[in-house]
Amino acid sequence: MSESDNTSAALRAFHVVEEVSRADTPLSLTEIVRIVNLPKPTVYRILTTLEESGLLIREPDGKHYIPGERLMRMCGDILLRSPQRSARHAIIEELVEQIGETCNLTIPNGNYVMYLDRVEADWPLKVNLHAGSKVPLYASASGKLFLANMIKRSRDRFLQNTPLIKHTKNTLSEYKLLENEFKKIREIGYAVDNEEYLLGIACLAVPVTDDNNRVVGAVATHFPTSRLNLTEAQQYLPAMRVAAESISTSVDWS
Repeated sequence: MSESDNTSAALRAFHVVEEVSRADTPLSLTEIVRIVNLPKPTVYRILTTLEESGLLIREPDGKHYIPGERLMRMCGDILLRSPQRSARHAIIEELVEQIGETCNLTIPNGNYVMYLDRVEADWPLKVNLHAGSKVPLYASASGKLFLANMIKRSRDRFLQNTPLIKHTKNTLSEYKLLENEFKKIREIGYAVDNEEYLLGIACLAVPVTDDNNRVVGAVATHFPTSRLNLTEAQQYLPAMRVAAESISTSVDWS
């Protein structure tokens, strides 16, 4: 195989990865063939290679493809080291100055929330979470925000396949309770963590959206409940939403 053939094969594989990654729902072989406009045997070979490498995985039905853990990890690493990190860090820094609380920029990453950026407020009590840290989707404000805005089919698949461990007595670990929570989040436009991951720590999160109004990240703040309760913390929501909008418009999420 010539060098040009190798390059062409690599680009075809990348095209498949690109289309599966941007799809709102898992794609079947037939759907991918139609989208990328390549012969079915070629697409099947590409999918087999991508699956073997961990870049894509198949749904439990064996017929639909979604991004794999290796691809999710790579996307997270790219965003962590993005040239745009200084711009988003400056926005988070300004938010911390305004509200006086530790603030984070988070993204969904597989079954977890990943911290893309974090700025600590000048308080003696600190939580040991840094850029690259991960927390469960269902037990965090950002994670519940992501799940609430996920297509129901994908959300149901996540909840069915993920052990819902009670990290604290407040963790919502039942499907019905979580669905009620997701409905409320969609209605009010933000999410809370009421000591659901760590006792004594509460959190608020507001969405960061892309040009298509999809929720791609979250601006979040957390604080010790001994000093501040969730009702009092709602005063921070306007400033958090301004920061989220600034990140949405100043950072390329495409």
